[in-house]
Amino acid sequence: MRIPFRALNRPFLFDYSAELSDVRAVPGEVSVGATAGAVWGRAEQQDFRSRVRGTLLGAAVGDALGAPVDGLGLTEIREAYGAEGLTDLAFGYGRRGAVTHLTQLTLFSVDGLIRAQVRRDTGAWHPPTDLHRAYRRWAATQSDWGPDERRKDDGWLAREEWLYARRDPARSCLLGFGDETMGTLDAPKNPGELGPEAAARSAPFGLLVGWEPQLVAQLAVECATQTHGHPTAYLSAGAYAVIVHALARGESLDAAVQQALAMLAARPGHQPVTDALQHALGAVRQGMPSPGRVEELVGQGTAEGLLAVAVYCALVGEDIRHGLCLAVNQGGPSAVAGALTGGLLGALHGETALPPAWLAELEGRPSVLVLADDFAMEMTQGPALHGPGGSTPGWLSRYPRG
Repeated sequence: MRIPFRALNRPFLFDYSAELSDVRAVPGEVSVGATAGAVWGRAEQQDFRSRVRGTLLGAAVGDALGAPVDGLGLTEIREAYGAEGLTDLAFGYGRRGAVTHLTQLTLFSVDGLIRAQVRRDTGAWHPPTDLHRAYRRWAATQSDWGPDERRKDDGWLAREEWLYARRDPARSCLLGFGDETMGTLDAPKNPGELGPEAAARSAPFGLLVGWEPQLVAQLAVECATQTHGHPTAYLSAGAYAVIVHALARGESLDAAVQQALAMLAARPGHQPVTDALQHALGAVRQGMPSPGRVEELVGQGTAEGLLAVAVYCALVGEDIRHGLCLAVNQGGPSAVAGALTGGLLGALHGETALPPAWLAELEGRPSVLVLADDFAMEMTQGPALHGPGGSTPGWLSRYPRG
């Protein structure tokens, strides 16, 4: 089913139920959770799980790599880590491999998407609302001392104690998720906010491989407006999700960027994001990659510049380690650059291509893997876990319908 552009320009109350009601299993393709079990073979399931794991682990390890140098200038990075800059995980927040709020929010994006699928059984189907509830659960981790066992509907992720740590959360995120009011395209939160944080939590939307790219973009955009209300920021989030979506379906990175550019063309306010992506593609042809070229793409450190950096570094990196190091060794937001680049490379190559030494030290890796596998199971075998014919109590305990 193709989603017409005019439908995607509707504001907040986008009817996801209507747009997805006639999606059916198609041989050779994947579908949304309600019907996916009919079309996934074992090899397809294994490949999808590898890309889901790769995306989430790649984003987290890129975040952890960049976190210790976030906000430092290139000269300062070289003074601290040598002429080559940062080439390995370093200490941040008291340990090697520590992640920031970017990874925390990405995990709650996944949690919200699973919960949206489970809640669909009740007839309530508006994924941005479920994502907002998930992000509000993240907000509680930034103010509470630890999990509140009295909140039975929080699910397992909100009970993970390691997440109850403030890792320099962006003010826009704290304000956006600070109350029950949900930002929308009609009434976005922080309408002047140009930062890249919304894009950095948007990789999981791209893993909805059974959805049309335009609908993936719509969901990412609507969820981005909950904290980042400027078109440059929320369209960067939509473009990033579409690129991940194409990679997760087996497309090349070049083809994935072209899909994002096609999506952007119909969106008001797209020009800065379009220009940034085209600048990234052009930079690939301008000689050997260098920190100077990355810093040129970063620009003012706003969303479109960091999106361009991620695309550029993923395209020119000799391998994942090189691409991630290139992304973080610059004077802009290094953690965001690493997270965005890692998400692309993980979706493109799968989990086994990620540097094992870095994964071994990654904070929260067991939780990331469990969540990734749960997401892959929900999207490929959801009907076996919950539905009109009966539900698995353990699954509903992990992902309550409330």
